[in-house]
Amino acid sequence: MPTLKLYGTPLSGHVHRVTLLLRMLNLDHQFIEAGAEFRQSPEFLRLNPFGQIPVLVDGDVVLGDSNAILVYLAKTYAPDSQWLPQSAVDAALLQQWLGKAAGEIRYGVASARLIKQFGTPEDYASALKVAARFLPQLEQHLQGRDFLVTAQATVADLACYTYVARAPEGGIALTAFPAINQWLQRIEALPGFIATPPLPLPDQINL
Repeated sequence: MPTLKLYGTPLSGHVHRVTLLLRMLNLDHQFIEAGAEFRQSPEFLRLNPFGQIPVLVDGDVVLGDSNAILVYLAKTYAPDSQWLPQSAVDAALLQQWLGKAAGEIRYGVASARLIKQFGTPEDYASALKVAARFLPQLEQHLQGRDFLVTAQATVADLACYTYVARAPEGGIALTAFPAINQWLQRIEALPGFIATPPLPLPDQINL
């Protein structure tokens, strides 16, 4: 039985980013489906009182934030690898992009997807506004770069990938962003990559 347990659902972008790193580090793990009803159970709330996914269990360690889980996995199982750069500047830049994943990405393209696909009661106009500011900034940053922080993929790329890649599922077209599309393709070419299950595409707008 694997020591590592990941609670989540395959359609969650937050879960997907953790799944990607587990696979790319070749870490044996048990995936435990944690649907909405189970997330309100006493069993799950003991792991994460907020009732949110993903949750990683590694022996006595229990973590419930996807970006924190990425850092933990890289630091624990691949401390000298590409995934967590060691220089002060690169480490700071990585944290900056993890902040983008939790901020502009979550409240932009991710929010739009939640609204269009799952009926989450968030503000679609606000999500489009956030995405319209962020995606051109990401496009500019990626021009002349292969990845977000260094010449190789880091946990920042995995944290930012899924919801950007699935922006069309939230009605946001990516056709105007060639550098973003090339970056997405580079991540998809990494060993161990697996895609999220596809969802129906609504009508899309070009920001």
